[in-house]
Amino acid sequence: MLTGGDTTLIYGGLVVTDIEAVPLDVLIQGEKIIKLDKHIEPQEEWNVINAVGHVIFPGGIDPHTHLDSRWEGLVTADDWLSGTIAAAAGGTTTIIDFCRPEKDQPLMEAVDDWKARAQHKSVVDYSFHLVIRDAGESRLQEMEVAVQHGLPSFKLFMAYKDSLQLSDRELFQILQRIRELDGIALVHCENGDVIEVLIEQAIAAGNTAPIYHALTRPPELEGEATGRIIRLAQITETPIYIPHVTCKQSMLEIQNAHARGQLVVAETCPQYLFIDQDYLLQPDFEAAKYVWSPPPRKTWHQSYLWESIKNGDIQTIGSDHSSYNFVGQKDIGKDDFTKIPNGGPSIEDRMSLLYHFGVVQGKLNLNQFVHLTSTNAAKTFGLFPNKGVIAEGSDADLVIWNPNLKRTISAGSHHMNVDYSIFEGIEVTGIAVQVMVRGQTIFHEGTFVGKPGSGKFISRQIIAKDMQSLLTKDVNP
Repeated sequence: MLTGGDTTLIYGGLVVTDIEAVPLDVLIQGEKIIKLDKHIEPQEEWNVINAVGHVIFPGGIDPHTHLDSRWEGLVTADDWLSGTIAAAAGGTTTIIDFCRPEKDQPLMEAVDDWKARAQHKSVVDYSFHLVIRDAGESRLQEMEVAVQHGLPSFKLFMAYKDSLQLSDRELFQILQRIRELDGIALVHCENGDVIEVLIEQAIAAGNTAPIYHALTRPPELEGEATGRIIRLAQITETPIYIPHVTCKQSMLEIQNAHARGQLVVAETCPQYLFIDQDYLLQPDFEAAKYVWSPPPRKTWHQSYLWESIKNGDIQTIGSDHSSYNFVGQKDIGKDDFTKIPNGGPSIEDRMSLLYHFGVVQGKLNLNQFVHLTSTNAAKTFGLFPNKGVIAEGSDADLVIWNPNLKRTISAGSHHMNVDYSIFEGIEVTGIAVQVMVRGQTIFHEGTFVGKPGSGKFISRQIIAKDMQSLLTKDVNP
């Protein structure tokens, strides 16, 4: 039965956290987990959920989304309603989206804009990373106000010249400020200056097809930028988060940082584990579906990413969900790859893909799966222990997972409001059959049963010891 009322008992499931997998009953009162035990005798007035034969995971945390986002006058296909329903369908109960102020717009004014987009629509809990576009004195002062309002994570760009790209001087100044504020920097690592030269040369030579999106953004430029920001952060002693890692060149820099004990958290995304550069050669402009930045790499990089996931050098899996329709949006760039809006839809499939190709195929155990999809993001971004764990006193963000149920990923059946799937036709085993946010079921057996706007903004504070715990490689139980 669905949850309702104030007290809910989930019995018979295998409760999985980042450190153990134990058959336990879960008792929920209001928004919180109040008891875990091998057997809890149900009371007549409680709601009771039978989870026998199922796995109970902490609600997924997606630290990398772009909902209701704008690019060159276009708006993503998924807003905060369709995007978060799709997230819930896949088992995600909290997202951290990117708040990007307009040039010279005050940070907190932009935050108010983003909250207005989310507050009446989101069905999962949410927070924001703040994009920093300059290192002016007023901007550096505003960052302190943002931290005071529970927003301690800041996105910096080393690419997108003349738009978002920061100079090394600005990067260094902002890193210093983030360290002063006990925050964390998220950094898009590509060498934007060289990319700009390669793009100009490609266009001048008449090379306008989607494949040139990848060829003008080679992995060497991602690796170079990754190494550069890591060294700058080493000097300033600032924790950094490297999103959407795609290649061995970047991973080598990250592994070297980990070897010397530097606090660098690395993320990759499902698309980099399953989509390779050859997708950008598909005919009839189908290749445009796979244009995002950094771009898909040659297939051999995928095995290196999987090894980095298994050994703990990649600590989180984000979706980087940014959905633009193929018809009417992606096809704007039919004659010029630089006009193709960057991004792909993946918020719904993040957990299923990692479970199937990680757990089912023997690359990961259940605890590592929880590390990657929930706990590590919670520890990195100041959500732990309210989120990212199944424990007494934590939020009742729970996913009841059928480990044997299969589904075929398809645009015809997904909940994302976009006209294609980048994983079309892939069959996965393991599905979220019931999803709870703070004790309330919002998704049940393929159907959204929640209320638009039920998700809450989450104020965060970075806890150094929680982040530091991610440096350990011993993630096996």
